[in-house]
Amino acid sequence: MKSITINGSKRESVGKTSTKALRNAGQVPCVLYGGDGPVHFSAPELAFSKLVYTANAYTVVIAVNENESYPAVLQDIQFHPVTDRILHVDFYQLFDDKKIAMDIPVRIVGNSIGVKLGGNLQRNRRKLRIKALPANLPDYIEIDITELNIGNRVYVKELLNDSYEFLHPDNTVVCQVRRARAAIVETADEEGEGEEGEEGEEGSAEDGASENKDESSKGDAPAES
Repeated sequence: MKSITINGSKRESVGKTSTKALRNAGQVPCVLYGGDGPVHFSAPELAFSKLVYTANAYTVVIAVNENESYPAVLQDIQFHPVTDRILHVDFYQLFDDKKIAMDIPVRIVGNSIGVKLGGNLQRNRRKLRIKALPANLPDYIEIDITELNIGNRVYVKELLNDSYEFLHPDNTVVCQVRRARAAIVETADEEGEGEEGEEGEEGSAEDGASENKDESSKGDAPAES
């Protein structure tokens, strides 16, 4: 998996006053968990743009001071409810021999048969959560939908891999090709027209029979002398 580096500085104080001062200076207070103890540090808000505002997944190298760095993954992030500015970020330290859970983006490739026939591709899951050793974390999970016809679905159980495990039930639908709504409406309209036509034909037959009966009645009437 691709990695980005975030250069930060260790925090000497973690109180509310110092935290507010950091944010006013354009810095984001952060905490790294998972090691011998939490590591408190801060980094410029712009340093998180490639990590947060993207659909891709990355691991992180947190560099604090000159000779101190930690491999990690983003665990949690807090935004301001009005301005959407980053308020706080939590990281989790990576170890080569410990599995880590992470959300991995799903990449769709190929041209579906069902879409060519007028169906719509529905993406039920744009990311899938997996658990793996850091070395086995993929950049994305690729799904080839070339053979997917209308009504077909791709389940998690079809994507099983020896390098990582999915943290979803096997019957979780990742994507599917559904019949277009316009086609469904058009079919319903055609069925409705057919029923009305049948009723019209029956009505015409009944009217014709009634007219013939009236004419027969007139022919049987006695002539006046």
